[in-house]
This record gives sequence, structure tokens and C-alpha cells, in this order.
Amino acid sequence: MNANCETEPKAKKRAAIYARYSTDLQSERSIEDQIALCQTYSEREQLEVVSTYQDAAQSGASVLGRDGLLDLLDAARRGRFDIVIVEALDRLSRDMEDLAGLHKRLSFLGIEIRAVHEGVASTVLVGLRGLVGQLYREDNVLKIKRGMTGRAKEGRSPGGLAYGYESVPGEVGTRRIVDAESGVVRRIFDEYLAGKSPREIAYGLNSDGIAPPRGSRWNASTINGNATRGNGILQNPLYAGRQVWNRVSMVKDPDTGRRVSRPNPPEEWVVAEVPELAILAPGVFEEAGRSKAERSFASPRDRRRPRHLLSGLLRCEACGAGMSTNGKDRSGRVRVRCSAHAESGSCPNPQTFYLDRIEEAVLSGLRTELRHPEVMAEYVRTYHEERMRLAAGAVIGRTRIEKRLAAVERELARLVDAICDGSAVIQQFEPKMLALQEEQTGLREELEVVPEPPEVISLHPATLKRYEEQLADLQSALAMGIRSGDTEAARAMRELVDTVTVSRDPKRKGGVEVEIAGRLNQLLGPTAFPQGVKGVWGSVVAEDGLELS
Repeated sequence: MNANCETEPKAKKRAAIYARYSTDLQSERSIEDQIALCQTYSEREQLEVVSTYQDAAQSGASVLGRDGLLDLLDAARRGRFDIVIVEALDRLSRDMEDLAGLHKRLSFLGIEIRAVHEGVASTVLVGLRGLVGQLYREDNVLKIKRGMTGRAKEGRSPGGLAYGYESVPGEVGTRRIVDAESGVVRRIFDEYLAGKSPREIAYGLNSDGIAPPRGSRWNASTINGNATRGNGILQNPLYAGRQVWNRVSMVKDPDTGRRVSRPNPPEEWVVAEVPELAILAPGVFEEAGRSKAERSFASPRDRRRPRHLLSGLLRCEACGAGMSTNGKDRSGRVRVRCSAHAESGSCPNPQTFYLDRIEEAVLSGLRTELRHPEVMAEYVRTYHEERMRLAAGAVIGRTRIEKRLAAVERELARLVDAICDGSAVIQQFEPKMLALQEEQTGLREELEVVPEPPEVISLHPATLKRYEEQLADLQSALAMGIRSGDTEAARAMRELVDTVTVSRDPKRKGGVEVEIAGRLNQLLGPTAFPQGVKGVWGSVVAEDGLELS
């Protein structure tokens, strides 16, 4: 008796291929080579490849930021394949914690990991390969740093180029000065020592069309830099012929995958004298450092001591930009004009005025009002009330942000702990983690810009009494105090006046009008000045016409 028995072919297992190369260890061709090798392995093992995932130019130090791997894990959770094929286990991760976590989660889903060169991934193999991979990665870091340290000790560039220099072709780490850029470096230091701020210097460089080191425009941070990291034009000792390397170390945050800089102790810095690379004259860099320290020592409000009674308060009526001094006439009188016109020619109606006439117009209104003691008493009372209100509001605002930030960080810590101990799957909580991390970043940025609670400064009775005594000659008294470095005099003026907008008097040939916005006026409203002087709420017209320069 014959029987025809046909057996159905056994269904092939579904497989997914994962390939990765890192920016510093492999080339783009590596992805194609890995996939081809895995394809050959799948054919030999009679596996059906249903999908391919890859991460190009991504380090194996973390699973964060690797979209290909996250997509693979998401597909695994959906049951799209039965086996993951990789060239070697270190393609999945070179971190012990991450590789063990991936193996645990895929095993829980019933998915097998196979490495072409190592076979089926077991707990023992994963532990060994994870340890070897992490040691290999850390050893590479040490070797790279050792090589960079040797290069830095020789005075050669350990990596990267500062503005003002270029590489010498064929000579690794050797630099030379770029003449055009070195002139810009000297200009920056000269202007900074002359009293200009980094923001003003950047504005001038942009106005002159000078190309920045990166991007399309200069900005204050490019010039000012960071003292801890030693970057920025003003912070780079290379311009004085001294190379300082290894100020900071870059480490990767295991929760976010972001690189974070940490300052190294001075004894770990590598310093080399390179006089041939000096761009600045001897002593200039040190002098700029002393000037920077002096400017940074004062509080932000007093950091730039005003040179004149109304320095920093004047505004152009035509365009709203600030106004700055513009030399003196033959008689020695100081002139002011629109800064936007002086720096870029963008003001639609530039005008030039005499500073003393503007000061006289401003102070004539203030002097009239301050002669009345009840007005000053009301100023002081309202000033204190408002400062207390602002202080309370700032405390409440910062407290709210700090409480929410602490709650977000606690929640992130709980999620990380749950993933690490295996009680949660990273893919399941990934959207929530990303949302919390985004909120955490936003709260930290918000906290940085929220001002500290303002200090409630009481106006000392002696200060008020001196006001009354000096009202007869308020202009000269305040101006002399400011010129002598009396920050209390400068602060007193700025507690009364916020901005002074200057324009021509249309009713008088060559005349000038000033419109004053006062801080105390903003607190008290239009009734703050019962004498009706227009010096703070409206405008003051100077008695004498001012000449154009």
C-alpha cells in the first residue's frame, strides 16, 4: 500500500537587521558592509529578513538619540520579527548597562539576538561583550586624550582652530597667523580697553561687514566667551602666545545623552608657550583680563558707570535708538547724536544736540517738583510699596518654577530607575520621558531668565535731606557726583528718570524738546507731579534753541 505524503515546508523565522557606525571609528561604507554580511548570514540560516534598521554616525555609548534602534525596539514590541541580526553585539551598544537592558527587553518579548561573529546572544555573552565594549570605548578615549596631550605639550593644536589662525598644510597640529583676522582680534581688544562693551564691539564689526568665526553675524558671546571654558576672543590666551588646553572635560549625561562640560582643576591644564602665535602686544591680554574683572565685580546695574548725568537714558525720537556723545565743539560743549545713525546710518531723521541743554531741560522739571516735601514723601512711600510688591512677586514666581522643576526631575528619576531595574520597558515610557525632558529644559531656561527677588533698598533720611539741600544746584551736584564715581548719585538719578526722548521743537527754530519717562511716575501715575510741570509725564522745552553741529 502506497501513500503519497507531502510535508509542508517549515516557515522561515522573521528577522530584522540592525547596523550602525560611529563618527570617529568607521566610515559610511560600514553600514552597507554590515547589512550585506547580515543578509548572507540570514540566507545561510534560512531566515526571512523583513526589515532593516540603521544608525549612521551615531556613537554606541548611549541608546539615546539613535532613531534606528528606537524604531527597531518599537517594531519588536509590536511583534514584527522574531530575531535581530547584527554584525557584532557592540553594534547594538558599547555600554554595559544599555546592552544588558536591550537583551533583557528583547528576551522578554521572545526575540532572539544573533551576532554574525559571535552567535546567539546569551546572558553570559552579553555580559562579557558589554564589558569588553565599554572597556574598549573608554580605552579609546584615554588613547585619544593621551595623543592630544602630547600634541598640546609640544605647542601644536590638539584639535580645532581659534579665530585668527589657519592650519599649515601637511603639518598636523601646526598653525599660522591669518593677517586679516589678526587685525580684527587686535581691534576687538583695543575697543574693549577703550571702554566699549562686547555688544557694542559686535555691532561695529557687523556694521563694517567683517565675517565672524562662525555663522553670519558677530555677537557678544563670541567676543566675551566663557571664563570657565576659556573660549571667546577676550578669554583666549593664545592671542598672547600661550596655549592652555584641557580646561574642561566633556561627559555624556546618561539620562539625556547630551554632552556636558565640566571644569578641570588647574593642575590638569596643559600649558605651552607659543610666542610665534602671539597676535597681541605684550601686556594687552592681561590688561583686558583686569578690565573684565573690574567690570564683572560690580552689580549688573552699576557695572557700567555712567560718564554723564543722562548716560544710557537718552533716546532718539525719530527711531527709538539710544543716543551717544559725538565729540565737542570749539567751546568744549559735548554733543550727542543718534547711535543708530552713527553706527549704521539707519536713522530716518538724525539730529545732533548739545548735552548740557538736554540736562538743563530735564532737571528744570525735576527741580520744580522736588521743591515740595510732600511730593518726595509720596515718592518714598510708593517706592517702598512697589519694591516690596515686586520682591513678593519674584519670590512667588521663582518658587513656582522651582517646585515644578523638582517634581519633573523626581518623575524622570523614577522612570530611569524603573527602566534600569527592568520593571518598565524604555519604549513604553519614551514619549513621557521626552516630554518630561523637554519640560525640564524649558523650566531651567525659564528659571535662568527670571530675575532674583529685588533687594528692597530703603532711602536713607540723610540722602533725602541732601536732596533738599542740593535742589538749588541739582544739575551740578548730581553731575559732579557721577563724574567722581559716586554710584549713589547715579542710582538716585535713575530712580527718577527711566528714559529721555529727544527731538526738535517744531515751534522754535533750532529748539529742542525732551520727553521724560520716570520710574516713579510709572508707580504714581499722572498725578505724581501736582505742580503740572511737563518734565516727567509730557515734555519739557528748553528755553534756548540748540545749534546743529
